[in-house]
Amino acid sequence: MSVSILEQDVYTLAPHHRFQWEEAQQNYVILFPEGMVKLHGGAGEVIKRLDGKASVADVVADLKACFPDASNIEADIIGMFELAVSKAWLRKL
Repeated sequence: MSVSILEQDVYTLAPHHRFQWEEAQQNYVILFPEGMVKLHGGAGEVIKRLDGKASVADVVADLKACFPDASNIEADIIGMFELAVSKAWLRKL
């Protein structure tokens, strides 16, 4: 299944999923009834910006401003959205 992420889309965590910093893992994680996903790289930075109001374009702009030296960051962010939606960690509002 191909996921199409649009700039104007707004996402939030899917029901029964919780995002948090896991001290033991020294990483952000998503917890859900079936287990836990450890978020690598900037994935946690993407997820922590999902407040139910920020669009994909807002998240991209904010992360570009926070990490100006990161090359190809927009493609990485969109890739994270695609993965998270395909795994049902996120839902579109």
